[in-house]
Parts: sequence; structure tokens; C-alpha cells
Amino acid sequence: MINKLAASELVLNPDGSVYHLNLLPEELAHKIMLVGDPDRVPKVSKYFDKIEVKKNKREFYTHTGILRGERITVMSTGIGTENIDIVMNEIDALVNIDLKNKEFKDEKTSLELFRMGTCGSVNPDIEVDQMLVTQNVVGLDGLLHFYSDYEFENEFSRNFLAKFPYEKVKPMLYFSDWAEEISDYYKDAKYFGNTATFPGFYAPQGRQLRLKAIDEKFLETLNDLGVSNFEMETSAIYALSKLLGHKPLTVNCVIANRRRGEFSADHHTSEKMMIEWVLDRIIK
Repeated sequence: MINKLAASELVLNPDGSVYHLNLLPEELAHKIMLVGDPDRVPKVSKYFDKIEVKKNKREFYTHTGILRGERITVMSTGIGTENIDIVMNEIDALVNIDLKNKEFKDEKTSLELFRMGTCGSVNPDIEVDQMLVTQNVVGLDGLLHFYSDYEFENEFSRNFLAKFPYEKVKPMLYFSDWAEEISDYYKDAKYFGNTATFPGFYAPQGRQLRLKAIDEKFLETLNDLGVSNFEMETSAIYALSKLLGHKPLTVNCVIANRRRGEFSADHHTSEKMMIEWVLDRIIK
């Protein structure tokens, strides 16, 4: 295995920071909260006792600071697994690659990654404005098929693949699950479930404007296959974490129940509740 990376493989900014995140290694904590929306970053960091770092480039905003004596980072990823591909590789590079010499470090660092997002439910029994922790995830975006050596199989994936009826989509599927060793952070969550990560907001999530979706019963079919909710990032976070040796957990606030046609009456209040709930558990 080549240990020295070419300049074209690990692209750095003139100050030595990683290209997209615009961060230096010392600006990243080992506990990282991943949020999609850049506007959610200050909503989280306002709870910090002290903010040490504020950096941004494009949709990637990062605040690192101190909360109750512990260092923590909150970072926005933007929407979609293509952005997660950037974020996961660059945060790993910050802790596991010597950026100056562009060489892999002998001793690897494992980060704790906490995604906080919003989601829709396909299970009619799940209430809106409640939090749901992802245990298993299926990715319908195909990202992990671009990486070698990724294999994952469990009872959820076997059952899902055996019954999934959409042959055109089936080759894109991949699966992963949470970091069970840190799952006790969220042991008192109301819901634990299986999440589907989609590569789009409209037809992939069963919405139809002027274009027809693959199946009007798509979300109902997913629920029959054991899926409880859907969003656009977790499959890549969980699967790339397995390849890179990090520990991820996703909690989503359920702002819509698509099967019942319900949407949160005040999702901003629900978002605030989720932020406080997560911070109280990951930083004691």
C-alpha cells in the first residue's frame, strides 16, 4: 500500500487546511456533531461555554468549543451523501493523515460522530416531534459501491434484499448499522428504527410534482420491508465510518409522518428540543 499521497489526491488549501472543510487538525474535536443546515451550527454552538474556532467554506460551517469542560465540534454537511463523502474523508484526514508530509499515521484515531437531523416517517405509528435513533440503515444512493472492500450484511439487510421489488434500484443498495458500543448515549430515546437514505427529495421520497415517481406505494412498501423513517445522509455516515474506524450515531427529529399526511406544527421548537436532548447526553 502506498503511504505517500500525491498532491492531487489530498488537496490542501494554501494554509495547509483540508480543501473543502477549511480546517486544520487542531481545530477539530474528537466528538463531532454533524448537522445538515449551516444555520443549525450557531443554534448548537450557542450552548457552548466557549467557542474557540469558527470556520466556513461553501456549505461547510464548523464551530469548535468547550461545553462543561469537554471539547466538541459542530459541523454542517449540507444535503446528501455526496457531501457526506467529502466530510467523512476530510475529517478522517485531519486525524489520521500527516497533512504536512501527506503520509498515513501509524496510530489511528477513532472519532465519535453524532448526526442530528430531521426526517419523515413511513410508519404510521410514529409520532411527529419525537426523536428516532437509527439502528440499521439502507442506502439507495449507491455511494459505497465506489469503494473497494466494503461488505456488510445482517438480518435487516438480508430480509430487505430478499423482498425489495424495484429491480432498477436494487443494484444501488448498501447497508450499515450504528456504533453499538456508544449507543447508550441515546438509550432513553422514544424510538429506535431502520432508516432509508435517499439520493433526492422528490421522486426518491415518493413525491410527485410534474414528474411521476417509480411507485405511488413506494413509502408503504419500504415500511413493509422494516423501514421506519427516511432522510438523506445517514447511510454514508454509518458505512464510511465502518471503513474508516469511526463511531457514528444518528438521531432525527420526526417532522413529518408521510403515511398520515402530518407535518410538525412547530419544527423549530422540535429542533431546539433535539439539540438540547443530544447535548445533555453526549456531554454529561
